[in-house]
Amino acid sequence: MPTFRVPGADLDVELSDEGGHPVVQLHGLTSSRHRDRLMDLDLGRGLSGTRLLRYDARGHGFSTGRAVPEDYRWPALADDLLMLLDQWFPGEQVHGVGPSMGTGTLLHAAVRDPGRFDGLTLLVPATAWATRAAKADIYRKNAQLIEEQGLDAFLAADLAAPRPPATVGTPETGPDVTEELLPSLFRGAAMSDLPAPAAIAAITVPTTVLAWIDDPGHPVSTAEALVGLLPKATLEVARTPADLARWPRILCEDVARHG
Repeated sequence: MPTFRVPGADLDVELSDEGGHPVVQLHGLTSSRHRDRLMDLDLGRGLSGTRLLRYDARGHGFSTGRAVPEDYRWPALADDLLMLLDQWFPGEQVHGVGPSMGTGTLLHAAVRDPGRFDGLTLLVPATAWATRAAKADIYRKNAQLIEEQGLDAFLAADLAAPRPPATVGTPETGPDVTEELLPSLFRGAAMSDLPAPAAIAAITVPTTVLAWIDDPGHPVSTAEALVGLLPKATLEVARTPADLARWPRILCEDVARHG
């Protein structure tokens, strides 16, 4: 796979070029292209006839990174994304898809460069605004736990947490991040939030928001708030694995709008 140099990291990048519309797919915090595939969040697997760009965010998967928390703030990740798009799809409008941290990255990029995207498919948006402070505190405690007691102590607590009903049957997976970098990733996430509501309300491209129930870190309330702010947004909520299995088809329909 090619790598792409950004300040402080080399990003591992994969392009599936079948011609057609450009699409960029992101992943969530502590995940990667590979881990999202295991978690049934690789929606791009259902696409054909597109130019699909996938990459591991800095510090994740096969990409490198530094132990610098500020590197992993969502606006910094949006800088990486826009540089990637300038390299692979210069001057083109792109459809963006991604869960959680990927959603945050896409929204920051769309606010910064409104003409870059012609559609968005946003998955399981994370805590934001009023609900963000409590989650940020959890991230900081996770970072401290790993530094003081090691990765195994964090994994024991993380894997014991209840899973959303829509994800039943998917394998249990650990972070696709080194133990050395994981505290910095968590602290960067703790410094992050979605763009201000007024900035999100100015994003006028067609957007689908996909949420699932019973996940405190990715509450349906955030998805509902986004749909209330975005001028051209619809919401789908997954309650069962069968609902989750529909998501790749929804992405195909979203991308086909540009055809």
